[in-house]
Amino acid sequence: MILIAGPCVIESRENIFKIADGLKKYHEDDRVDFYFKASFDKANRTSLDSFRGLGEDEGLRILEDIKREFGYKILSDVHESYQVELVKDILDVIQIPAFLCRQTDLLVNAAKSGCVVNIKKGQFMNPADMRYSALKVLKTRGEDISSYKESKKNSLWLTERGSSFGYGNLVVDMRSLTIMREFAPVIFDATHSVQMPGGADGKSSGKKEFVAPLSRAAAAVGVDGFFFETHFDPSIALSDKDNMLNLDELDCVVKDIFSIRDALNAN
Repeated sequence: MILIAGPCVIESRENIFKIADGLKKYHEDDRVDFYFKASFDKANRTSLDSFRGLGEDEGLRILEDIKREFGYKILSDVHESYQVELVKDILDVIQIPAFLCRQTDLLVNAAKSGCVVNIKKGQFMNPADMRYSALKVLKTRGEDISSYKESKKNSLWLTERGSSFGYGNLVVDMRSLTIMREFAPVIFDATHSVQMPGGADGKSSGKKEFVAPLSRAAAAVGVDGFFFETHFDPSIALSDKDNMLNLDELDCVVKDIFSIRDALNAN
């Protein structure tokens, strides 16, 4: 099972190393294909005044140090095409943010990097139409949907993170997990799926009490992996504190996921 976990954004070297140390159990679990996640530049914050990181250079240095210190595979997001060149030798997975999931130049540049590309489904997207975003990556690499599935490669993922429901709320249509899984491995982003965009006066809020039940539902439907933002103390996090899990809460949710997967496999 793919497991992506880490803080929303790099807040400080001290904090990110403390979180990374708390995730070692997943890296060492032979049931898990673990990826450490943190944004080196959180360019899609609601407000201009919101914290977005320590700068590109320092953020990428810290991710490189995490990789060296813990041996983790690293995932982070890019918002501009030029950033692909900066990250391709550091990251194992380049993530395309949901708002940018149809940006052709960004997808093509990411495809050329040699990294796994994880495309988050836009909150405005029909899940079936994510096929065309996937094809932008695959065709750049000389593949199509059928040859990709037959080769059983794992170089392209699609991530579900909810769809806009009116204003300031998201809803997860569990059918989208099955629909997108027809043409690529699917990750369920459990913590962003409970976000309430713009719900906190210029910031996003969220309801993390729904992370566990939605994760259990996704495990029952069937997905290839899970994405969780986590922190040793979400109350002091500089981004996404309302939808983020602490490390102990993450452990409980992951145990539930494996219990459900084991029960399904037993049948």
